Amino acid sequence: MSFRCSRFAGARSVLSKTHHSPADDPIGSPSVDAGSARAPVLATRTAHEAHKDDRHFVTALARGLEVLACFRSGDKSLSNQELALRCRLPKSTVSRLTHTLTLLGYLIHLKESGKYRLGTASLALGSAMLARLDVRKIARPVMQELADISGATVSLGTRDRLSMIYVENCRGSVALTLTLEVGSRIPVATSAIGRAWLAAIPEHERLSFMEQVRELDHVAWPKTRRGIEQALDDYRTLGVTTSFGDWQKDVNGIARAFQPGGELPIMAINVGGPSFKLSKEFLLDEVRPRLIDVVTQLEIALSH
Repeated sequence: MSFRCSRFAGARSVLSKTHHSPADDPIGSPSVDAGSARAPVLATRTAHEAHKDDRHFVTALARGLEVLACFRSGDKSLSNQELALRCRLPKSTVSRLTHTLTLLGYLIHLKESGKYRLGTASLALGSAMLARLDVRKIARPVMQELADISGATVSLGTRDRLSMIYVENCRGSVALTLTLEVGSRIPVATSAIGRAWLAAIPEHERLSFMEQVRELDHVAWPKTRRGIEQALDDYRTLGVTTSFGDWQKDVNGIARAFQPGGELPIMAINVGGPSFKLSKEFLLDEVRPRLIDVVTQLEIALSH
């Protein structure tokens, strides 16, 4: 695919320091360090609760996968107690699951601390999936050019539970960008990339997702709902969703979703960075047309 963005008029000055992205916290809750004992719950319902009426659903398999899903990019190791809190499962159940996953190579047991880290079998699964994700290869050149022109971080992601997980990430050739890597997670409801996904999915799926978010934090829900409703309106009028200090107070971003085809779920591309370098006006007036153009080019390329 050949595509080249024209240079932004008056492109902003380059960025000069790094910014750390927090772990995947529950919507509306304070940031929690990856190693904190106050580990966030991944979802309001376990897989078994969500599929209890499906007689073909294998609960034991689902619980094992939930344990693996508890590990995020900032986690070096987790204990059975931490895993139990994140999975909302009894510690005795988690202990059996981690033992089995260790024997199969999906986890490694650290004898000194008694904790677990992801094993090579888990790495092989993720690497195989990313290697076969052709959309990354097609998107990366235009994402990198957009990152260089805007001085921002440009990310490609898709939803996983209540988070958007990054599958590709490009940084501008500058000193200050968001330190988000492939595998990083950010909340759906307060981020531009998550709101783009919400704007693109069918209404019944969006309402179901919003109910899960409401159940997770009733106190934060009114503000979260207003942000989502504003995002849906932005998507209709501007062609992008926005997050100006909603995810983190010093971070601005815009995003647009697209359907990659090949039975893959809806994905979105986000352009974001520190608010003192990426103003609302710059993102909407100068970056927004380029982002829409990038996504349009991707849709054309992926349809062939």
